[in-house]
Amino acid sequence: MITRTIQTGCTSDETAYLKMASRSPIEIGDFITIGRDLANQLILPDDSVSLRHARIEKKPKGYLLRDLRSRNGSHLNGTRVLEAIVTDGDRIRLGETELVFSSTIDLPPSLGLSSQNLLWNEQLRRMDSIATSDLPILLIGPSGTGKEVLAQELHRLSARAEGAFVSVNCSALTESLVESELFGHVRGSFTGASSDRKGAFETARGGSLFLDEIGDLPLELQPKLLRALENRQIRPVGSDRTIETDVRILAATHHPLKQKVAEGLFRADLYFRLNVVQNEVPALVDRMEDFESLLYHFARVYRVGFSFEAIQALKRHTWPGNVRELKNVVARAKAYFPNHQVEEIDLPNLVELPKTDDGSTVLAKPTRSLIREIENEMIRARLLANGGNQRRTAVDLGMPKSTLHDRIRTYGINIERLLEEAGIKKP
Repeated sequence: MITRTIQTGCTSDETAYLKMASRSPIEIGDFITIGRDLANQLILPDDSVSLRHARIEKKPKGYLLRDLRSRNGSHLNGTRVLEAIVTDGDRIRLGETELVFSSTIDLPPSLGLSSQNLLWNEQLRRMDSIATSDLPILLIGPSGTGKEVLAQELHRLSARAEGAFVSVNCSALTESLVESELFGHVRGSFTGASSDRKGAFETARGGSLFLDEIGDLPLELQPKLLRALENRQIRPVGSDRTIETDVRILAATHHPLKQKVAEGLFRADLYFRLNVVQNEVPALVDRMEDFESLLYHFARVYRVGFSFEAIQALKRHTWPGNVRELKNVVARAKAYFPNHQVEEIDLPNLVELPKTDDGSTVLAKPTRSLIREIENEMIRARLLANGGNQRRTAVDLGMPKSTLHDRIRTYGINIERLLEEAGIKKP
């Protein structure tokens, strides 16, 4: 099951909110519609949810849940209902998605991000507790996967959330400016230094400093960064005084830093100083379970629609630019096709497709990656442990039953043969 939390007030005078695991609180107002269609205020990328599934509306006596003639029905605390007043703690199930109605917004802090990919979601869950520490975190992953978004969420959950979040892109700075950007400078320290300037360490005092593309930091400046991290002191360019620092370091790179260390291009001591906690952010092609959720999110932001056939075709693209590329495709769709739904025939105008021998374009199927092989093994292992029971297996893996069905088909798992080969009799 995917668990979402609806946060609302219980009287007609209070403001109501929807809190989803991967979203900030959404104000309900007088009503909110829920379903798979992009026209809904709350979009659920769940195949078992109808296009317009249910509606929650404000009434004098509280909030009313109303089923909108959905094919699978709306369930309140396990009972199918057409209309019902919901109260604090009630569970609402639409298709395979569960929501919890709550009157309080003082829920435990959460990273605010989730995934339907088992391995990535498990990493995100662990990051909830890590975020509240003051440990340095190193984010590894391809460009465009959302490492800065994750860093911002880590800052939001930390004890430093009231402080500044300062981002420095180490690959965008010239070698002569990196030191000034990080540590600041005093007036007259170099040509053009007409006044004192605080660097990123000072600007982020009491908050978090995000060092993006840390793998591109010039080798000769790495000892100075290491010294600043170890001694918690910096010295502005041209100054003879040191300044105490107070920042939490979040760093990211698309480079394989261990390989750069082995090649002598990145200092080992700095690597180990940054790599206290490491999180590897997967490429989009390695978590295609989230593709529709991401597409719906961007489509809603840019107010553009995609046909079912167009969405299925896009899912066969390899997405070398990852989530950033997907966002750009949706933004481009808004610019190119502002007044009609995007169809499959429109896609060559939006995304760079590989070409066949005859010069035509085709959306290629992505290759199966190691992360999918691991997921395949996890599903097989839980099916064996549960004697082939798919419902219990779905609960163990934290995924909707419909998603498990899709995975079983995708990986070609024959449950009866799997149990037979393991010598397990199906109950």
